[in-house]
Amino acid sequence: MNNDNNSTEDSNERIAEAPISKISSLDSLDNLDALSQYIKSTKGTREGRAIPPLEKWHPEDIADMDLTIKANGEWWHEGGQMTRESLVSLFATILWKEENNGTTEYFLKTPVQKIRIQVEDAPLLINDVGIVNEDDMSWLEFTTTTGDVVRLDDEHSIVLKAYNSNKSDSNDSDFNNSDFSESDQANQVSTADDVADSQELASTEQVRPYMIVRNGLTALIGRNTFYHLTEIGALSEDNGKTILTLQSGGQSYSLSMPTD
Repeated sequence: MNNDNNSTEDSNERIAEAPISKISSLDSLDNLDALSQYIKSTKGTREGRAIPPLEKWHPEDIADMDLTIKANGEWWHEGGQMTRESLVSLFATILWKEENNGTTEYFLKTPVQKIRIQVEDAPLLINDVGIVNEDDMSWLEFTTTTGDVVRLDDEHSIVLKAYNSNKSDSNDSDFNNSDFSESDQANQVSTADDVADSQELASTEQVRPYMIVRNGLTALIGRNTFYHLTEIGALSEDNGKTILTLQSGGQSYSLSMPTD
């Protein structure tokens, strides 16, 4: 076991150090070809789709790329949709989020450069959920369109929070106002004893379900996936609100959804 741990640590160190010499032939990573070439050249030190140790990388160089992750989960570059799923999944492994003076910024992060991109809503999209049985325990397991797999637990919670569809140009939202009652504050899935009792209604915003995935990144739970979630869980009524109760990892999680 110690040898495996040491091997992993050595691999992570090579990821952080080796690529720097390979960038000398590239003026910048702020274009798709250069960036994909760079990521692929360093991917050999990782197995499968392992996320690189982004928290260990502290590049000082920052560039901007005309790349936007739409509110419906589509990636668009210079006005055109990126249709190569393998390329989108590759770039998703280096997604990074930062809070700067109250503003949330998203980057594609490498050891030598951060490339600033735009995100209309959530940077990831969950399109599948299922029940996984492991060691006599059942888990709710979620999968994103770019290959992240995460289970519902205390560290990977679900929230309902407001999304203002007018703040972006995307007309193909995965949710409509009728899908959820509207709220102007986040409502987090927690243990059953900690369900929030109050929610304020707002008339101009949608409420959409999100899940914490990794490195502070959230994923929008797609409409069909959320409908499946309501079939997996148990629905009940309490004081005019619909309560969705989910079981995962031996814990009970409840989500309170206001009704009209």
